Amino acid sequence: MLETTIAAIRPLDEPAMAAARELQGRLTKPAGSLGALEELSVRLAGLAGACPPPLPEPAAVAIFAGDHGVHAQGVTPWPQEVTAQMIGNFLAGGAVVNAFARQAGATVTVVDVGVATPVPAAPASDAGAPRLVAANVRAGTRDLAVTAALTREEVRAAVETGIRVAGDLIDAGAGILLTGDMGIGNTTPAAALIAAFTGVDPAETTGRGTGVDDPTYQRKIGVVRDALRRHRPDPADPLGVLAVVGGLEHAALAGLILGAAARRTPVLLDGVIAVSAALAAAAFAPDATGAMVAGHRSAEPGATVALRRLGLDPLIDLGLRLGEGTGALLALPVVTGAVRVLHEVATFDSAGVAEK
Repeated sequence: MLETTIAAIRPLDEPAMAAARELQGRLTKPAGSLGALEELSVRLAGLAGACPPPLPEPAAVAIFAGDHGVHAQGVTPWPQEVTAQMIGNFLAGGAVVNAFARQAGATVTVVDVGVATPVPAAPASDAGAPRLVAANVRAGTRDLAVTAALTREEVRAAVETGIRVAGDLIDAGAGILLTGDMGIGNTTPAAALIAAFTGVDPAETTGRGTGVDDPTYQRKIGVVRDALRRHRPDPADPLGVLAVVGGLEHAALAGLILGAAARRTPVLLDGVIAVSAALAAAAFAPDATGAMVAGHRSAEPGATVALRRLGLDPLIDLGLRLGEGTGALLALPVVTGAVRVLHEVATFDSAGVAEK
């Protein structure tokens, strides 16, 4: 499945992009006055192979959840059980991501790809309620500070889970996918992945996560640096990088991105976990970046490093660092607006408005 998905990913369609640029130039507004929205609309036309591209709706948020053996290194004060507890909160509709999803009219799907403790059952509810997908590859990763976090086979299973989830959501009618994540300690493997794929020093890719104190932060940087020295991951081997220093939710998010790119469907990236996974997806298939839209700039420093490497400019910058898909949901109206302009704004000719 992974190889066939990668083979299906193609570059953006240049004629469609040219048509979108030409249309932008004829709309009743000064050329370039919509700033980054204009180039975003062009990229989305290239992804769809049509001008105008389809409106990115309905939206579907996929939250991948997993636990991490590196939690044993004291990189976060939060207990590991919180991952499963937050899944229960997602399913009950009580998290920030649920509030933002209701505002945006987006569905929420929670995927247990590697939670270490028992996951609450989804409550009986209506068809539009958050749903749980049970796809647990293993009960949390191994401790990347001691050994490889995953085997290559486990990484493949997680990546292919993400590909399947993307396909299922698109088959159900989703016009855009939004990345979400949940996993206590998951910013540590994210920092390691970003450092591995970019070559940037761990001190620049590692952040405070949930807001750890100075001693914990320094310990976290040291854990990432030591893990990279121990494993020496090869950025040309994304499966191997994910195996030695990744997480199951990171691998599954990479698969979601690949699956969406193969189906020419945009993926709105959330924070540092998503962009670390996006680096892996781009290593698997460089053209997958054509499907990526950076929803926001996470306060985690590694996010800026990753976005720079991907060549993506974030749509909003609000100092967010929650994860869950919250930043992507806040950026969703911006993406929809960029496309709606191509559908609904009159041209100078059709409106009878004189050009300069």
